[in-house]
Amino acid sequence: MSEFRQVSDSMGVLDVPQDALYQAQTQRAINNFPVSGLTLPSSFIRALAYIKQAAAESNQELGHLGSDKAQAIVAACQQIIDGEHLSQFPVDVFQTGSGTSSNMNANEVIASLASQLSGETVHPNDHVNMGQSSNDVIPTAIHVSSAILAVYELLPALKHLSQVIEHKSKEVGHLVKTGRTHLMDAMPVTFAQTLSGWQHQVDSACEGIVQALEKVYELGQGGTAVGTGVNADERFAATFNSYLSSNVGIRFTPSKNFFYNIGSQDAIVALSGQLKTLAVANMKIANDLRWMNSGPLAGLSEIELQALQPGSSIMPGKVNPVIPEAAAMVSAQVIGNDATITVAGQSGNFELNVMLPVIAYNILQSIELLANMSRLLADKAIATFKVNEPRLQEALTRNPILVTALNPVIGYEKAAFIAKQAYQQGRPIIEVAAEHTDLSETKLRELLDPQKLTLGGL
Repeated sequence: MSEFRQVSDSMGVLDVPQDALYQAQTQRAINNFPVSGLTLPSSFIRALAYIKQAAAESNQELGHLGSDKAQAIVAACQQIIDGEHLSQFPVDVFQTGSGTSSNMNANEVIASLASQLSGETVHPNDHVNMGQSSNDVIPTAIHVSSAILAVYELLPALKHLSQVIEHKSKEVGHLVKTGRTHLMDAMPVTFAQTLSGWQHQVDSACEGIVQALEKVYELGQGGTAVGTGVNADERFAATFNSYLSSNVGIRFTPSKNFFYNIGSQDAIVALSGQLKTLAVANMKIANDLRWMNSGPLAGLSEIELQALQPGSSIMPGKVNPVIPEAAAMVSAQVIGNDATITVAGQSGNFELNVMLPVIAYNILQSIELLANMSRLLADKAIATFKVNEPRLQEALTRNPILVTALNPVIGYEKAAFIAKQAYQQGRPIIEVAAEHTDLSETKLRELLDPQKLTLGGL
C-alpha cells in the first residue's frame, strides 16, 4: 500500500502523505519552505480554528452555508481548539508573507475533518474559507491569539508576580539596607522601598499591556482581500465578532477601518513595545536579585536565593542564581523579538503587510515567555529568598555616605572630609564624626540612624 495519495489543486497534482489531513496547498508549502523547522505555535493554530468556527456559525446564520456543513466545520474546529491534530500544521514560519499557506493549511485540515464528520464534501475554499481571505484571517489570528495568551496567561501571571512582591515586602520590608547608585554605596533604604519599586515597575508594565490590548481586540475580519470586504456579507463582521467573543470569552469588535488592520500591524507593534517594557522591568529585578545574592563571601551577600541546583561541573558546592539568569535571558529574547516585530511592522506595502507569520511567531513567543518567567521569578526567587541581616547591619555601620545626614548641621565640605576619613581608615562613620565635630554621640546616633534616614525629609 502506497504511503502517499495524489491530490490536486488549481496548479496540478502532487503527492501527499496518506494519513495527512491537509491537502495540496499545504504540501506545496512544505515543499517550498524547508527553511527553519519552526512552525507557528499551537496558540496561533487554535486561533485559526476559533476564526473558522465563528465564520461557519456566522455564514450559517446569514443563510450562506448549510447547517450540516456548518456544524461539521464547527465540530472539526473544536477538535483543534481542544488540542487535537496539531501535528497536521507543519508549515514553516518563513513562508509567504501573507500567511496564505497557514490559512490554507487550516482550511484543508478542517475541511478533511468536517467531511469525515458529515459524510459530505466540505471544500477548503468554498466552505471553510467562505467570506474570508488569508489577508484578513491571518491578521485576525495574530490579534486573537495574542489576546487569548495575554488575557488568560500573561495578565494573571503579572498579577501573581505583583502579589508575591507585595507579600515579600510585608515579610522583610522593615529591614534596612545600604542603598546603591552607580553600584556604589548610597543612603539607606528599606526592603519595602526597594520592593515597592519592583512592584510599581510590574504594575505599570501591566497597565501598558492592558491599554495596548484595547486595539488588539479590534479585528480586521470582514475586510477580505484588500479591506473592501469583497465576497463577504455586509453583516458578516458584526456577526463573526459576536460568535467569536462568545466562544473565546473576550469581547472582540470589528475594526473601525479594515484597511488599517490588513495593511499594517501597528496594534501588535504597540503591544510588543509594552512587552519590551515588561522585559526591561524583569531584567532590572533579576539583576537586583543577582547583585544582592552575590557572594557568599566576596560579594554583597545581602540575600540568599533558594538553592535549586548545583552551579558548577567543576567547583563543588557552588550555587548560582539560575532563576534571575533565566529571567534576564527571557528579557533579552523579548527585546530582540520586539526589534523583529518593529522591522516586520514596517513591511505594510499598500493594502497588505507581508511579514505576518514572523510577527505572529515573535509576539506569541514573547507573551508566553514573559508569562512563564514571571511566575518562576515570583515563586522561585522573590517568594523564597532569605535576608542576611548581620551583613546588612555590618554594611550600614561602615557606610560613610550616612554623613549626608549631617550636611544641614556641619556643611557639605566638613561632611565630605569625615566621609573620606572613614573610607581611608575603614572605621564606622559615627566614630570619625565624633572626633571631628562637637556633636554628642547621642545626637550623632539620632542623626545617623539608618531607619530614620529612610523616611526622607530634613
